[in-house]
This record gives sequence, C-alpha cells and structure tokens, in this order.
Amino acid sequence: MFRALLSRLTPGHLLPSQCAICRAWPAAPLCATCLRRFASPRPRCRACALPVAEGMDVCAVCLLWPRSGADADGKAPLDQLDRCHAAVDYDWPWNDLISRYKFGPEPGWASTLASLMRGAPGASEALDDADALLPLPLTQARLRERGFNQALHLARALAPRKTRLNWLLRLRHAPDQHSLPRAERLRNVQDAFGVARGKRRLIEGQRLLLIDDVMTTGATLNAAAAALRAAGAAEVSALVLARTPLDGL
Repeated sequence: MFRALLSRLTPGHLLPSQCAICRAWPAAPLCATCLRRFASPRPRCRACALPVAEGMDVCAVCLLWPRSGADADGKAPLDQLDRCHAAVDYDWPWNDLISRYKFGPEPGWASTLASLMRGAPGASEALDDADALLPLPLTQARLRERGFNQALHLARALAPRKTRLNWLLRLRHAPDQHSLPRAERLRNVQDAFGVARGKRRLIEGQRLLLIDDVMTTGATLNAAAAALRAAGAAEVSALVLARTPLDGL
C-alpha cells in the first residue's frame, strides 16, 4: 500500500515531514542542513539589501547610482527607504519555493518563510522597532486572480498584532517589471500607491516596516515608501524574503 502511494506522487509532491529542498525525510519543511547551506545570514547593503563584504554598510551600486531622490533623468525616487533587510537571494532554491508559495498557491508556507525573514541580519530589531507592518498591497484584480496576498500572510506570520491591512493601497497595477530596464521599472511604479482615506492621522509620525516576498530593483518598495512619507511617516524601512542578485537585474 505504501509503495502504491509513492507511485502516485509526482516529483513535485512531498511526503509529510519531507524537506522541500533536499527531500530528506523525516525533516522539517526546510531541514537544518539546507538552511545552513542556502540561508546562512550574510551582510547586506542597508539601502538596497544586495550582499556586501563583511564590514561594509553600502554596496557599490548604491554608491555609484544617484540616490538624491531621483534616477538619472530626475523622475523616480530611489532613496525613500531608511533601511532594507532581506533573508536570502532570489536564486535557487528560493525562487522555486517562492513560486510554489505564491503561484501554487500554497499559503501554508507563510510561517516557514517568515521564520527565514526573521533571521535576516537586523530583521528582529526592525520588527521590534516598527510601530506597524504594512504588507505590499495587490490590486483587486490581481488579488482575485491569485486568491491571496502573499505579503499579507508573511506580515501576519511575522507580527500579527502590528500588521495593518488597509493603510496602504495599490492604486494601479504596473505592467510586468521583469523585462524592463532599471530606469523604466522605476518610472513604471510612480504613483502606483496611495494612503487610504482616514488613515493619514494613523501614519503621521509612525515607524513603518514594509513587507514583501521579493525585491527586484526596489522600485516598488520605494514607490510605496514615498506615498507613506508624503502622508507623514517618520521612518519607512522594508523587510523582504528574497533579493534579486545583481546579475539577475
């Protein structure tokens, strides 16, 4: 009977207590060996969360790219985040697991993935210091299509009492960002976010932490942070699960 059950499973299915990466069994959803191998904490740029050498605080990209509030043609804000934290690179095996979580959809992974985020350097302090966690919102059309907001599930797994669902609004859905050059991605999300009516008084003077699953260039997070700063937020930082490596941009 057990062999018959195994024969019905496709390679994409896991047995209970089987590691999603190495298929070790019995194990946690992510085994300790894989976490040590693929999710060891590493120093990252405080501004964009790209990996940096030990002892560095800012990466070469942020030192060279204009960060005075606009991109090279003066149209897209780049410096709206006080700090940015990421747990892992958006690379194998995490890109596959995030796709499974988000598009499977398998929202039950939120707790396990949130534990990775909590272990990112500086993440625990950021969660403690934040007055509120704001998951990146989806448009209603995208929410209907996907069935759930992956950022909201992560935020609730990180700090349910601090999570605020309806302070930040997605006003419009930007076209797919992946094929666009960096400058176009930045322009693409301008004015994509706003603050819900009646929430400005709750945002004023607050230290806010944006939550999302993947940061690519930072354009979306910076656009969201700009809307919150315009509403009077004292600080806006971000915590994401994965950061796209420089060679993936």
